[in-house]
Amino acid sequence: MTGDRSVVLELTRLEATHLAGLVAQFAELLEDSGAASGTDPAVLRLVPDAYADDAGAAREFRELTERDLLERRRADAGIVLGSLSPAASFADADDPMEVVHLTLDADAVQAWLRALAAIRLVLANRLGIESEDDHDDEDPRFGIYDWLGYRLDGLVRAVENET
Repeated sequence: MTGDRSVVLELTRLEATHLAGLVAQFAELLEDSGAASGTDPAVLRLVPDAYADDAGAAREFRELTERDLLERRRADAGIVLGSLSPAASFADADDPMEVVHLTLDADAVQAWLRALAAIRLVLANRLGIESEDDHDDEDPRFGIYDWLGYRLDGLVRAVENET
C-alpha cells in the first residue's frame, strides 16, 4: 500500500461501538500488564519467544524488546480507537445499524491490521484456540473471534487490491 492511498472501511454504528469496546479492553489489558507479561498468557502470546531452543537467549531478547512491542500495540489501539470515535456511538443515533464509512490512511491501516491480529491472539488464548479443531460454533464467543477475522481479512484484501 502506498503512502498516499487510503482504505474506506464500511461498518455499522453497532459494529463500531462493539469494536471500540474490544479495543479499549485490549488497551486496558496492555496497560495493566506493563512489563509483567509473564503473569498473563494472553499478553505473553503477543511477545512470543524469539528462540525456541535457548531459554536464556529468549528471556534476554524479551527483556530487550517487550516494552517496545507492547508500547506499539498500545499506540495501535489508540489509533484504532481514534478512527472509530466518529462512528462508535450509536446511543445518540436513530439507527444503530446505520452504515458508516471510515477512511483510513496507510499508517492507520497498518495499525488496524496489527491491532485486530493482536486482539484475535488474545481471544484465541482466552478461548483455548490452538488449532482449527478447537473452534466451537455453538459458543457465541467464537463469533467475536470469527468476526474479527472477517474484518481483518477484509482489510488485508483492501491492501492487496491497492498494490
